[in-house]
Amino acid sequence: MLTTIPRLSRLILPIALVALHLSAASASAQSKQNFIYTPPSLSVSSEPTVVSACGSGATSQVKLNARASSPAGNPIKYKWSTNSGQIVGDGAGVTWDLSGVAPGTYKAFVEIDTGISGAACEAFSSTTVVISPCAPPQPVCPNMEIVCPTNIVPDQPLTFSSKLVGGISAGTPTFNWTVSAGTIIEGQGTDTIKVDTTGLAGQTVKASLSMGGYTPDCAASCAVSIPLPEVKKRKFDEYPSLARNDEKARLDNYAIELQGDPMATAYIVVYPGRTGKQGDVQRQMARQVDYLVNSRGIDARRIVTLTGHTKEELMVELWLVPQGAKPPVP
Repeated sequence: MLTTIPRLSRLILPIALVALHLSAASASAQSKQNFIYTPPSLSVSSEPTVVSACGSGATSQVKLNARASSPAGNPIKYKWSTNSGQIVGDGAGVTWDLSGVAPGTYKAFVEIDTGISGAACEAFSSTTVVISPCAPPQPVCPNMEIVCPTNIVPDQPLTFSSKLVGGISAGTPTFNWTVSAGTIIEGQGTDTIKVDTTGLAGQTVKASLSMGGYTPDCAASCAVSIPLPEVKKRKFDEYPSLARNDEKARLDNYAIELQGDPMATAYIVVYPGRTGKQGDVQRQMARQVDYLVNSRGIDARRIVTLTGHTKEELMVELWLVPQGAKPPVP
């Protein structure tokens, strides 16, 4: 009976060792099944997020900063890219150069690689930067000049033109003309206009131009005076030595004209005849003035007598000279 126990021990010990080994292997497998892998983290930021190449102090350089971690403590490799511009530098912090890039929205991308060969892990991220367009320049009124017409003739059209130098417009420049008198018959909306001045003799015409597309005070003007029609003398009658009654008839018509224009002056020009007698001219003048003054009531101060050069026969000219007109020259 006592010899049986050692034999049993020799049988149980190997079994126990196998069970212990199996239990340890099972625990190791269970530990591997419960392990959770943590991937690397990655984020990226840009400073600034909006840039402009316009204006004083503007910059086109953007700082990019990547924040990454590897829970396993593996080394991190960075790879940067962009859809426009140029990445300068490497590592977690780089510079994004956007010089010369047109206004718009652009992205920069970063990719990281962690771990070692056979156990590497990757992560991706990106950031956005906006390039704002340049603000349009403030409008500046050009130097404006209105060129006035010269050699003005009553009842004839006037032409006004403009000269613009420099300036900055906020859009398409437009021409808007106004006139103080008369009517614009051509050129409204252009740099030159033509103005009808019929019936405006003795008046002033002012042309004003305001420019659209600039500042509100972008305007200029020019004024001209239209002269009165030139007053001209008129030869009313001409005749040789006549019988007294015939001469009176001529002077009667002359007096009617003088009475119709109280401001006109009567010029009587007598041309002596080649075969005439001395004193014929003076007698002729005296007779005519006497009739006009005493018979027709013409003020003697309105009558001027002139002696002309010698002709083949005595000749009389009766002139009407309105106020402001030049007298006849015999």
